[in-house]
Amino acid sequence: MKGVFGKILNINCSDKHCSEEPVAASVYEKFLGGKGLASYLLVKKNPIGVDPLSPANKLILATGPANGFKIWGANRYAAFTKSPLTGIYSEAYSGGKAFLHISKTGYDAFVLDGVFDEWTYIEVDNSSVSFKNAGFLVGKDSLDTEKILKEKYKEQKAGILTIGPAGENLVKFAYINNDFGRCLGRTGIGAVMGSKKIKAMVFIGDQEKQAADSEVLKTFWKKQYEVGIANPGSKAYKKLGTPMMVDIISTVEAFPSRYWHQGTVPHIDKINADALNKECEVKSGACTYCFIACNRWTTVKSGRHKGMKLDGPEYETIGAFGGLNMVKDIREIAYLNDVCDRLGMDTITAGNVTAFAIEAYKKGKTDYAIDYGDVDRIAELLRMIAYREGIGDLLAEGVRFAAKELGFEEMSIQVKGLEPPSFDPRYLKGMGLGFAVSDRGACHLRTTFYKPELAGLIAPDKIEGKAAMLLEYEDRLTIYDSLILCRFFRDLYFWEELNRIVKGTLGYNLSERDFKSISRNIALTIREFNLREGMKPEEDFLPGHFFKYPIGKNRLVLKEKEFAKLVYDYYALRGYSTAVEKKEEND
Repeated sequence: MKGVFGKILNINCSDKHCSEEPVAASVYEKFLGGKGLASYLLVKKNPIGVDPLSPANKLILATGPANGFKIWGANRYAAFTKSPLTGIYSEAYSGGKAFLHISKTGYDAFVLDGVFDEWTYIEVDNSSVSFKNAGFLVGKDSLDTEKILKEKYKEQKAGILTIGPAGENLVKFAYINNDFGRCLGRTGIGAVMGSKKIKAMVFIGDQEKQAADSEVLKTFWKKQYEVGIANPGSKAYKKLGTPMMVDIISTVEAFPSRYWHQGTVPHIDKINADALNKECEVKSGACTYCFIACNRWTTVKSGRHKGMKLDGPEYETIGAFGGLNMVKDIREIAYLNDVCDRLGMDTITAGNVTAFAIEAYKKGKTDYAIDYGDVDRIAELLRMIAYREGIGDLLAEGVRFAAKELGFEEMSIQVKGLEPPSFDPRYLKGMGLGFAVSDRGACHLRTTFYKPELAGLIAPDKIEGKAAMLLEYEDRLTIYDSLILCRFFRDLYFWEELNRIVKGTLGYNLSERDFKSISRNIALTIREFNLREGMKPEEDFLPGHFFKYPIGKNRLVLKEKEFAKLVYDYYALRGYSTAVEKKEEND
């Protein structure tokens, strides 16, 4: 087959047995690869109702048909499993350089099963798999683990994936790191890796996929570079990175603050992109095959963290700690970012959890004294979570579980168990819809619908036609995730560009209708998985907090009937039975 290797590798950690498995051409025709292939495999291979942290839960690593070819933005890999945080479908994507090594091993996906009897790291060298004792790495943080293995494999080009203490201790929002700060961040994939006693994975490969039409890809490479470097969005991301969103979202009072009680903060000029560039030495960096260079390679210039180096902070980390936790100094946010990176925890959920803990203390639900802006107590709490010490053991389960245990469910801000990113749905109603119907819980990346709402393509408060537009974005971005492409190319690659990529790699000539049919195949497959794992349609909604408490000078609040219409419209267009009807039956 062109554009793919046409096979996967099954790795059983319990008996250290590996087996190749062919993938039929019809699977690629129906699902493409990446997210599509992995979702198909997850439904096929995962036992129904499996405990996410049990040996039987599969961890699937995948690249897409675009990965391994010289295609701008084709610079990511992905992981899929049943989430220990949410109990449903889990997906996460990461950039950097690791994808290239994974994509050259000769497989389109790796399916990890079972559990080692001692801590191990896996070395995949093309078709050869070795299992190495990882005792010397246990207890080390995520970044130091990568550093040690980089030195060990310095004579070879290798992609290295690691977990930190949070993954070792099965924190349910632990992540997998690569390239010193790129990460498979959300839904607790690092905990699944830790549950299998895998401390790291090393990928070495020199296998090349065969393109269906290399001339199409060469022409596309040249043209998209010329178009891309002139694009205003590309220029903005290269200059300021995602921190530029701090001012944009705060201006419309949709920057979640004080644990979802406010839409902006008075210290915004101390945590925005200008503050980052003022207080730190910042250099733009790019993943392989990227001219946008949105990465912020940061060195703190002054204060108690002087000399600290890290990748970031990105917008979401600034929102989580500068907004939800009210930390007033970008250097301290960078510090908390570094703490999470070393411990190996998703900063979005981590920031939500610590802010929840602050509210819980203020309402007398816990005796762990902590306040907004108290950086050292927040950092201490993050470490307690990673090592499951004291109240950290409870918070390591995520907001949904902790709120229920503490009798504080009115402040359980999550969707299907996943804490929301920093876009307040009381203003950005389309983003709220995206949070509600996303397959993995509250997620901004499946639709990135803040883009059309902020760019004036559709008003944030408009209801009519919003679900249809959101579905357009979701369909196109599902194809991105199946090819696997970077989100920041969303203003550069539309249906025609996607067809050129598919034509050059796989040799298919796909229309917009064909792409949408593939997206629907994937959506229905994931829906099947979620429903069989116990998700209820009425969970495709938002927490009551957003319908009760207004924010901003205009006192914005969601109206339940309006939002129910958004969900109803989405269901009708996607072909699902309605969540609204089931919700009304329960009211």
